[in-house]
Amino acid sequence: MRRIAMGMTAGLGVALAVAAQAADTWAVDTGHSEVSFRVRHFVSQVSGRFNTFEGTIQVDHDNPAASDVSFNIKADSIDTGNEQRDGHLRSPDFFDVEKYPEITFQSSKVEAKGDDLYDVTGVFTLHGVTKELTLPVRYLGSLTDNRGNTKAGFETEVTIDRQEYGITFNRALDQGGVMLGDDVRVRISLEVGPPPEPRAN
Repeated sequence: MRRIAMGMTAGLGVALAVAAQAADTWAVDTGHSEVSFRVRHFVSQVSGRFNTFEGTIQVDHDNPAASDVSFNIKADSIDTGNEQRDGHLRSPDFFDVEKYPEITFQSSKVEAKGDDLYDVTGVFTLHGVTKELTLPVRYLGSLTDNRGNTKAGFETEVTIDRQEYGITFNRALDQGGVMLGDDVRVRISLEVGPPPEPRAN
C-alpha cells in the first residue's frame, strides 16, 4: 500500500517541466488547492482538512526527473468541522502540534509511470517521524489565465498508517474492536503557478 501523510504532497509540480513552462520556480496557489483526509470512526468515515500549507517547485527543464519540490503543512490548521475534536487532534494524543508544528515533504526523485502519471519520492516528516515516501501523482493539465499566467493542476491520493508515525491513540470498545482506524486516506489537489511578486517596501 502506498503511504503518505499530508502534505505531504508537493512533488506534484515536477510535471510542469513536461508542460514546457517558461518559469523555473512555481508556487502552490493555496486558495485553489486542498489537503484533505478520511479515517474510520466506529463504522463510518470522518473527513477533515488542513487549512494552512505552502509549497514551491523548482523545475529542471533539461532533466525533469531532477526537479525539486518542497511542501509544508501547519499541523495546528487541522479542521474537521468540530472544535472540540480539533482541539483533541492538536493535543499530545494525536498531532501534538506544540512539539511538532509542521508536516513536511522534500522530494528526491521523480519517475514517469505513464500518460500524465508520476511517482514522486522524497523525505516525509510527520509527528517527528521521518520516512521515505512515494506519492502517485496525476498531472491534470495546464492553461493560461486572462492575466497571462500559466496554471497547472496535480492530484494524489494515498493511504498512510498513522501508527507508523507514532500517532497511536485509540479506545477499545466493550464488545471488541477499537474506535478509530489506523489507515488514513489522504487526498491532495493542487493548483500551481508563478509565485506572487514581492511587495515593494
